[in-house]
Amino acid sequence: MLKTIIHFFILLFSIAVLAQKPYKRTLKLMGSRFEITVVDNNSISANKNIDLAIAEITRIEKLISSWDKNSQTSKINRNAGIKPVVVDQELFQLIKRALKISKLTKGAFDISYASMDKVWFFDGSMTQMPSEKVIKKSVEKVGYQNIILNEKKHSVFLKLSGMKIGFGAIGKGYAADKAKALLQKKGVVSGIINASGDLNTWGKQPNGKDWLVAIVNPLNKEKVFSWMPVFNSAVVTSGNYEKYVKFNNVLYTHIIDPRTGYPATGVLSVTIFTKTAELADALATSIFVMGVDTGLNFINQLKGVECIIINENNKIITSKNIQLNTIKND
Repeated sequence: MLKTIIHFFILLFSIAVLAQKPYKRTLKLMGSRFEITVVDNNSISANKNIDLAIAEITRIEKLISSWDKNSQTSKINRNAGIKPVVVDQELFQLIKRALKISKLTKGAFDISYASMDKVWFFDGSMTQMPSEKVIKKSVEKVGYQNIILNEKKHSVFLKLSGMKIGFGAIGKGYAADKAKALLQKKGVVSGIINASGDLNTWGKQPNGKDWLVAIVNPLNKEKVFSWMPVFNSAVVTSGNYEKYVKFNNVLYTHIIDPRTGYPATGVLSVTIFTKTAELADALATSIFVMGVDTGLNFINQLKGVECIIINENNKIITSKNIQLNTIKND
C-alpha cells in the first residue's frame, strides 16, 4: 500500500512538472524593451507574477531615474555643490556598490558620467572629430572621487556644482536583479528577466535543461557564434555595432571613457557572465573602456566572473574558464 501511495505521489508530481511551461510578456519599461518570462502551471498565476515583476521594476525606476524630477537621484543632482541629500538605504547602497566598482576599474566605470558634456554624436551627423580641448572640457565634472557618502546619515553629496550621477550603465541590470529576487521569494521556480539584453535567469527550462543564451556575431546579429547554458546567473552584452562613428580609419564606439572623454576603440562587443545583472552591466561597460588586454587580465582576477570579448577584427577572445563551442554559419 505504501509503495502504491509513493508511486502515485511521484506520478502526480511528474504530471505537475510536465504541465509547467514558460509564459512571456514583452513591454517597455525604464525606456527600454523588457521581456519577462516565468515558468508556471497556468496563465492566471503566471500573469499575476509577471505583474509583480513589472511593479517592482517600475518602483526601481522611480527611485533611480535622473529624468524624473521627483526621484531621489534628481534631488542629489539638483543639490550638487550645495548640500548633501539624505536618501533611502536602497539607493545609498546602490551608489556605494557603484563606487566600489569605480575603484576596482580605476574609473573605467563611473556613475558621474552623467556630468559629461555631449560632444560625440552617433546619429550620422558628425563630419569631423571634436577638438582635443573640447573633449577634455567635456569631462571636467566627471569623477567618482567627488561623490561623498555619509554612512551614518545615508546622505550623498556631489562636490562640484553642475555634477550629476546616472544609472544608465547599471539601472536595468539592478531592476532585473530585484524583479528576479521578488519572484523567487513568491515561489516562482524558474524564469528570465530580459532587460533589453541584460539577462538574469533562475531555475531551468520545463524540460529540465539549462536556459541558453546566444552569443551573436556583432557584424551580423542573425548569425550566432555559440549557445551558452546559464543557470541561476546573469548575462549582459555591450556592443558598439549599432552606434559608432569612424574617423581616419578608426571606429569610435558610443561607449565613452569617462576618464578621458574619448570613445572606446578596438572592441566590438563584450559579454559578461556573473551572479547579478547589476555587476555584469557595470563590468561589460568597464571592459569595453579598458580594451581587450587590460580588460581580460582584470576579469581573470575576479572570482565568479567570465567574459567573451569580440575585437575589432571579429576575433573571439574568452576569459580562462570559458569553453566556447562555436557554431559554423553557412
